[in-house]
Amino acid sequence: MAQAHLNEKHSHNKVARVHRDISREEWLRIHDRSAADYRSGEWFRESLLGVRKYRERIFSGATGKVLDVACGYGLNFGVLPPNIQLTAIEFSPLMLDMAKRHADQLGLKVDIREGDAEDLGFADNSFDTVISALSTCSFTDPIAALKEMRRVCKPDGNILLVEHGRSQNGLLGWYQDRNAVQMVEQGGCRWNQEPHELVREAGLEILSDERSLWGIFHSIRAVPNKVH
Repeated sequence: MAQAHLNEKHSHNKVARVHRDISREEWLRIHDRSAADYRSGEWFRESLLGVRKYRERIFSGATGKVLDVACGYGLNFGVLPPNIQLTAIEFSPLMLDMAKRHADQLGLKVDIREGDAEDLGFADNSFDTVISALSTCSFTDPIAALKEMRRVCKPDGNILLVEHGRSQNGLLGWYQDRNAVQMVEQGGCRWNQEPHELVREAGLEILSDERSLWGIFHSIRAVPNKVH
């Protein structure tokens, strides 16, 4: 693993691509291994840290045909508005099974597919809204994934993201940098990246970026910024 890159001065490009040399198979094993911990940490993350509130607030703006990228075990399903047509993709078969069970429990009709965020199997301009939550930290190449979201989103559509990254608090940000390698190896999470920088680098135009909890969490509304 490219540990030397993580020990260098913080840079979104270096952080975003720090584990490019990890194979897809290894990356999948890391995520499947951490799936149980992610599920067991739901109350702490969603209630205590307020992530569900962020999901509810920004994803209420989803309309029409909606794509949930890296849906995990389906936590976004219950906060989306009614009367949408929802498709969800996830690259982990373990998470995928959990998402299908969650959709069934909610009584929702969701087209749930196994898929790669960096190579979405959809035509250009397929969706009115693309959403994703706490995902760019776990993509092998987040820039490529965000470019794919941009590609499949209609020119007049919206890309809605709930993300987390490096804290604006100096001490906490330092702690994240110091433990970044461990977080990648144990949970497949680059917790010290800068989501808004990744979004801009992917060619999206940010309309709003609301930061919460010492600047760790981002609620981002972006548009594809395509040339008509």
